[in-house]
Amino acid sequence: MTVTDPPRTPDQRRRDVLDRLEREIDIWVSTADAEGVPCLVALWFVWDGEALWLSTRGTNPTGRNLRNGRRARLAFGDTRDVVLIDGEVEAFTSEEVPAAAAEAFAAKTGWDPRAGRAPYDFFRVRPLAVQAWHEQRELPQRHLMRDGHWLVPTGSSPVPASDM
Repeated sequence: MTVTDPPRTPDQRRRDVLDRLEREIDIWVSTADAEGVPCLVALWFVWDGEALWLSTRGTNPTGRNLRNGRRARLAFGDTRDVVLIDGEVEAFTSEEVPAAAAEAFAAKTGWDPRAGRAPYDFFRVRPLAVQAWHEQRELPQRHLMRDGHWLVPTGSSPVPASDM
């Protein structure tokens, strides 16, 4: 897209977000510890249609923050094609993770965290809020999900800006 292109409809933005969740392999993960010290790292992920699954060492700052804080903000890397996802986190050890989630993660990334000597944990991030926009022109309708519910179903007519 260029800065002169018309804004996408909310429906198109949702479809674009879902496409990126399927296609992308890396996502920025932002967490904070109990004192509010931020931590930002890029991790591999897999989308299961309802949540994102991440894996990292449970003993590193991100793993501890995900487990203890139970909240995260996720973002794709391009600053001109922004997707922000705020979600609640559920933690699983390699022994506790549902097999389907771990196998999907391994199939997408080519790496199975359960197979290494060092213990890795899995984290299920269920989106509570999603925002997506290209440039300033799309800021007024950037909110696509609130409280875990899509504001515009796929295939629906555009939602008036006053309703977003």
